[in-house]
Amino acid sequence: MQSKATTVAKYLAELSDDRRAAISAVRDVILKNLDTAGGFIEGMQYGMIGYAVSHKVYPAGYHCDPKQPLPFVALASQKNHMALYMMCFWGDDEAYNAFAKAWSKSGKKLDMGKSCIRFKKLDDLSLPVIADTIRKIPVKKFVKYYEALLARSVKRPAKKTSAKKPAAGKSRSTAASGRKTTAR
Repeated sequence: MQSKATTVAKYLAELSDDRRAAISAVRDVILKNLDTAGGFIEGMQYGMIGYAVSHKVYPAGYHCDPKQPLPFVALASQKNHMALYMMCFWGDDEAYNAFAKAWSKSGKKLDMGKSCIRFKKLDDLSLPVIADTIRKIPVKKFVKYYEALLARSVKRPAKKTSAKKPAAGKSRSTAASGRKTTAR
């Protein structure tokens, strides 16, 4: 559920008391460990509280929408859960593996998709692991990794698709459908 709030304060004001408390606590951890001197900024991005690389530091912005600053982490209240989007290690196996290993040691269950950590209450999270992960990825390191990831995706050759030849005695349409034909 995407918010229409234009500021972090307005976003937080929209939340129920329990969600506001949880989101605010995670926000505090992020802000205390974020490389703001290097150029990370807080603001609203894609209807969530976002932490991104400022256009002043990385003018190219996000490749999907260059008007947007490069996303690093985001925090949101969804319909059935709250979510912490850790784009900071999406596609970086080394950073993700370090994160997952540390999380496992915390004893907390990790409910995670590609970069989305879902949680229902603050106690579901390992805040020290989140803090450590964010602290270990300064702006320059993140931008360097992001550009390398983009370069790799551009250099990949396109997959060739070839039409399957129909099996003997079948036309293309019957071969695709799997129906057998018999001559009359």
